[in-house]
Amino acid sequence: MKKQAIYLDYNATTPCDPGVVEAMIPYFSRHYGNPSSADHWYGWMAKDAIDEARTEISDLIGAKPEEIIFTSGATESVNLALKGLADFNQHQKKHIITCATEHKAVLDTCAFLEESGYTITRLSTDTDGNISLSEMEANIREDTLCIALMYANNETGVLHPLHSIAAICRKYDVLFFCDATQAVGKLPLDVKNAGIDLMAFSSHKMYGPKGTGALYINSEARSAGILPQIHGGKHEKGMRSGTLNVPAIVGFGEAARICKPLMAVERERLKNLRDTMERDFLSNIPGSRVNGGENRMEHVSNLTFPGIHAEKLLLSVSGDLALSRGSACAGLLQKPSHVLKAMGLSDADALSTLRISLGRFTQEADVFKAIELLKRAILSKQHVVSGMI
Repeated sequence: MKKQAIYLDYNATTPCDPGVVEAMIPYFSRHYGNPSSADHWYGWMAKDAIDEARTEISDLIGAKPEEIIFTSGATESVNLALKGLADFNQHQKKHIITCATEHKAVLDTCAFLEESGYTITRLSTDTDGNISLSEMEANIREDTLCIALMYANNETGVLHPLHSIAAICRKYDVLFFCDATQAVGKLPLDVKNAGIDLMAFSSHKMYGPKGTGALYINSEARSAGILPQIHGGKHEKGMRSGTLNVPAIVGFGEAARICKPLMAVERERLKNLRDTMERDFLSNIPGSRVNGGENRMEHVSNLTFPGIHAEKLLLSVSGDLALSRGSACAGLLQKPSHVLKAMGLSDADALSTLRISLGRFTQEADVFKAIELLKRAILSKQHVVSGMI
């Protein structure tokens, strides 16, 4: 049997923790009721499981259970938050501030709203991917509805200053929507303390199953008004109709329960592995550099190897290593990353960049093997783009 490639693409998705799988299994074949079925035991069991998962997830982020709305994932949560706010407030506030390095779920949703008559301000970043708070504040207008900024960038791991952003939002009575998909379950996060009004996140980025996520909505955001985007049954307090994916939500809740006590230890371990890897590349591969500076998540490394054709390099090691050129949501067409371009990288350098993201099941031997394989492939010059070096 062919050996499995070493998985180093945890920002794209994470494998389900075995404990998550175990918790889900009964809800496929034994406790298979619909949580909206209020007249029998099967429905009660399913509803109790949903309630328990909602409690575990809310506890992870410092929210109240009733502030959690289940969705199919972070992309739907982003759409519900931004379109829902925009639809309700279209006659009062028609301006949203976001950033050029946001995930496509946010950028594409904002582009849709722009076509519908909204004005969108896209903040720039410095070469490390950091925003200017003074630029953000200067762009707030009387009709600004919300500021939509992520916590951790999916390509570079760069962190935005949540508390400072929230303080400015409060100063001008503007809502703060945060896509925290890459951070929840990996970084400690208290939505109340951070001042977040709405927050999107997803199960499969934190060792839970695909197909379920959540939108946190606090009371201030609810009072501002959000129109549902899916109709047909008024599930989830009328915010998102549709039969709930009970097994996946149970897994989501179990993933939240498992990750809370593990975060600190995992962060330290993965930072040590990542730093070891980066030091080796920077020392042994001429011209190599790390994108994102110091202010980034501990498990993420975005590395540029000038003159190297990243796609061909990845294909050459694909039997041994699974990593990526950037976002898993960018499509199959090879083009420069919008995140790296916004940070000032040239097209050539953006196309010479790899993203390596480590996770719970990454072993030290995996990292040393990856270092060896990538160094050998890069230094062989087999993947040099003609005319680049």
